[in-house]
Amino acid sequence: MARRPIACRRIALALAAGLAATAAAAQDAPPSDGAVEAVPIEGWDAYAFPPPDPQSWWEAERPEPPEAADPLGGRRLPRDRPPPAVTPIAPTLYRLWGLPPLQTQVVRRGELVMEVWRRPSNSVRQSVFRVIRRNDGEVFVQGRAGLACCAPDISRRVGFDAVLPRELGDRFIALAEQSAWATPRDAVAQESAATVGSICLEGAAYDLILLTENGGYALRRDCEDAEVGQVADILEAVIGAGLGHEPRIDVLFEDGADFSRERAAYQRLIAQDGRIKPSDAAAQRDGL
Repeated sequence: MARRPIACRRIALALAAGLAATAAAAQDAPPSDGAVEAVPIEGWDAYAFPPPDPQSWWEAERPEPPEAADPLGGRRLPRDRPPPAVTPIAPTLYRLWGLPPLQTQVVRRGELVMEVWRRPSNSVRQSVFRVIRRNDGEVFVQGRAGLACCAPDISRRVGFDAVLPRELGDRFIALAEQSAWATPRDAVAQESAATVGSICLEGAAYDLILLTENGGYALRRDCEDAEVGQVADILEAVIGAGLGHEPRIDVLFEDGADFSRERAAYQRLIAQDGRIKPSDAAAQRDGL
């Protein structure tokens, strides 16, 4: 028991020596003007920029992004302005996801832009895929994913811009002609004997957007299988084109691009005299 006070005194002496050394270092340090040293944010931008020298930051030449990052970039609006893009996504939100706003894209004859936004009902891990088919036959896909909640930016955002095989272009041209694009934008599945539409509590909602030279189309299908099954062909094509490029996006799709269950649910709905009808909110908005 007699050794404990000695040990305590040794610890106290060591702490005092450490405090004295810290104070001496502070006295030897150059006077501060109160500025706080900036800490660089790693991975904040998609492309390699020069070191942030204050002068060169604004004036130095920077590498051009790859063509796949903006396949329709650098185009001027024609004199007869094209029909406006129909999309529920605001230009600022496109930029937040690192995508050229659809509202600024000039689409010419034989071209299209097709998007799918996926929003799970029980998670903030959202994703978006965009397929672009140019009139020279080139096909591109862009993908982004991140946490779309609780921060002023898209947290943990990852993405890619890639070139697809040219032969896929005809498939997307055919999908742009599907009758689903002419169905109500906001819709629910209505069974023949039901008085109200189905209610979905778990799954994912999808926004599907198409832009051609003739204008834009937008659909929203919530997580009920029959609703999603109506647009299964489009979802399988766009999501399938986007998978396999970025593993951190691939892990968000447990079933890959397989919508066979949803397609079967839609086929059963139609076989039993059910239908996809405008949602109540859409009906009130459109006066139906």
